[in-house]
Amino acid sequence: MKTNKLYPLLLVAILLFGGVSMLRAQDKQNMFNPVNFGVTSLAIAPDARGGALGDIGAATEADVNSQYWNPSKYPFNIARAGVAASYTPWLRQLVNDINLANLAGFYRIGDYSALSGSLRYFSLGEVYLSEADDAMTISPYEFAFDLGYSRMLSECFSMGVGMRFIFSDITYDYTAESKPGKAFAADISMYRLGYFLAGNRECSFGWGLNISNIGSKISYGGDDNSEFIPTNLRLGMNLTIPFNDYNKFSVAADVNKLLVPTYPKQEDGEADNDYTDRVQREYYDISPISGIFKSFHDAPNGFKEEMQEVQWSVGAEYTYNDRFMLRAGYHHESENKGNRKYFTAGAGFKMSIFNIDASYVFSTSQTNPLDQTMRFTLGFDLDGLTDLFNTRRRR
Repeated sequence: MKTNKLYPLLLVAILLFGGVSMLRAQDKQNMFNPVNFGVTSLAIAPDARGGALGDIGAATEADVNSQYWNPSKYPFNIARAGVAASYTPWLRQLVNDINLANLAGFYRIGDYSALSGSLRYFSLGEVYLSEADDAMTISPYEFAFDLGYSRMLSECFSMGVGMRFIFSDITYDYTAESKPGKAFAADISMYRLGYFLAGNRECSFGWGLNISNIGSKISYGGDDNSEFIPTNLRLGMNLTIPFNDYNKFSVAADVNKLLVPTYPKQEDGEADNDYTDRVQREYYDISPISGIFKSFHDAPNGFKEEMQEVQWSVGAEYTYNDRFMLRAGYHHESENKGNRKYFTAGAGFKMSIFNIDASYVFSTSQTNPLDQTMRFTLGFDLDGLTDLFNTRRRR
């Protein structure tokens, strides 16, 4: 990715915020007004299964990549331990060198608790910067590392917590004050899974809640103002219906809302200096915790705009013999908040030792750079690997 402008990373950050389509002229009550935040890569779904379901995972059946969606699901995992690597070529409609890599794993302690963790690395490729006689090529990137602990509080209910370190090196302004941004965050989650009979079929219904990235603001140096990180509230439900011993079908839905204050809009007749002071007072001077509560009632156009900040997804998964999976989903975001509307599809194949998943995005907008995004995940069941090695040793 190459450009000769001084601040190309600002353009990249805008594009990362979410596949923004060209909007027709609208009245002031419906102006484009997305929620702004830093470290945009934290809002990207990392794994192929969740991506194939329309970016869903708060209450789906537990798997090795639950750390991003809802770590409270780990104690319900059938496997004792697992690890998975995911890879996503990002914004391929625009550039060819932006990528997201994610590594996740877990280990169940006894029958009721689990330790988990993940490491994500987001590369923005190479960026060419030039100013007068000074020019250079840089490689901006972001990464985050987190650890989590989850425990079953009853046979059907669990809770989890996590801690995250965030590092973002995406700016350069030709001064010694330019520094990478650092932040710390925490997650709080819960999950409930219950069973019921529908005729002669034992079905399951689960719901999950995850509040992620509750933490400090991030500052890149050379600027007195710090940016909010993407604190997010995610709530989901999942229903699984087995047709027989070999076939089962699941439907799921997630809603999520960024717990970040909405950037104030300049009012008619408001002087520039007054507006700048108001932005400082109502946005940059707000603490992260105050920002979480403020995010529920600060949209300039009232309740209608607050509801537009809620994203929702629906998805379905068909499983044959616990080996082969077909998935599809849909993700919706208001036009005024980013216009990320797309269908997703994918498939998975599982063996006793490993599983492979892939997903694909079909955008409903021709100008959406998220169109044709693919994700790939390769996971390993460490129990299966242990059994395999032990079998070979006996031979």
